[in-house]
Amino acid sequence: MSDYRFIDRLTRNPVAERSALIANLTAGRASIPPKYFYDAVGCALFGAICELPEYYPTRTERAIFTRYRDDIAAAVGRGRQFVDLGAGDCSKAERWLPVLAPARYVAVDIAGDALARALARLAPEFPTLELTGIVADFTEGLDLTRDLGDTPATFFYPGSSIGNFAPNDARRFLEDIRRHCAPGSGAGLLIGADTRKDPRRLKAAYDDAPGVTAAFNRNVLRHVNRVVDADFDPASFDHLAFFDERAGRVEMHLVAGRRQTVRIGEAHRTFEDGETIHTECSYKYAPEEFTALLASAGFAQVRCWQDDAGDFAVYFAAP
Repeated sequence: MSDYRFIDRLTRNPVAERSALIANLTAGRASIPPKYFYDAVGCALFGAICELPEYYPTRTERAIFTRYRDDIAAAVGRGRQFVDLGAGDCSKAERWLPVLAPARYVAVDIAGDALARALARLAPEFPTLELTGIVADFTEGLDLTRDLGDTPATFFYPGSSIGNFAPNDARRFLEDIRRHCAPGSGAGLLIGADTRKDPRRLKAAYDDAPGVTAAFNRNVLRHVNRVVDADFDPASFDHLAFFDERAGRVEMHLVAGRRQTVRIGEAHRTFEDGETIHTECSYKYAPEEFTALLASAGFAQVRCWQDDAGDFAVYFAAP
């Protein structure tokens, strides 16, 4: 077998999405959902961020996977369906395929074109593995019951993407995954989550010296311009990132560098000098906090692996 199946489960209402984005941008406190970061330029910039010396999560998670590979593989088990949530270019999951020997690889992502390219690359490398791509926005709810069949599934959600959910939303998303994992079946969730640490290190990770994250943040305005027919000038907004200790999250904002009126679709909005647009939250969890979050979602068995500095944590959770 050297091909793959491709299923489009994305149910979009472009008119409603556009209206919602305009409403967010014209609200008293303007905001942009993080999914609008990831146009083609945004994906490339995020790839560059992951290789920056200041951005420790990617390399630290990779080091944990390498150091504890056999231990993690023993906990996860072989021959499961391997469901890669937010698969992107599939490179993180690809390292696990020879180790876990899954019965099937299911890659799920909202970006259909990128997913198709990734699966086309993987197909000749894994000619005997059944490959399936599913285009879906699982942040709106995860239901893969039509697509997974009876074989137990290991859900894979690396990179601390769970941190982009507010805690209550994270719990609901984890509950969605838990509903796909029958107790005692061998199904479970392999997930990475960033930890709380020195706020100075967190700020550096989200406000790097070369300005790559700043470019990534400003680029969202270019995407918004296309989506809603707006005329934001990205150069007139400054990047801001900080750690909110009380909330346990890094926040990213775009700060108006001058008073300006922006056309946003059929509306107009004046941003005062210093007024912000909230673009992202990234929650950080101590291991005991994240274990409690998993338990609240119905995962009774949790194992955790960390680097020596405790900068990042990888969990395998089963019901």
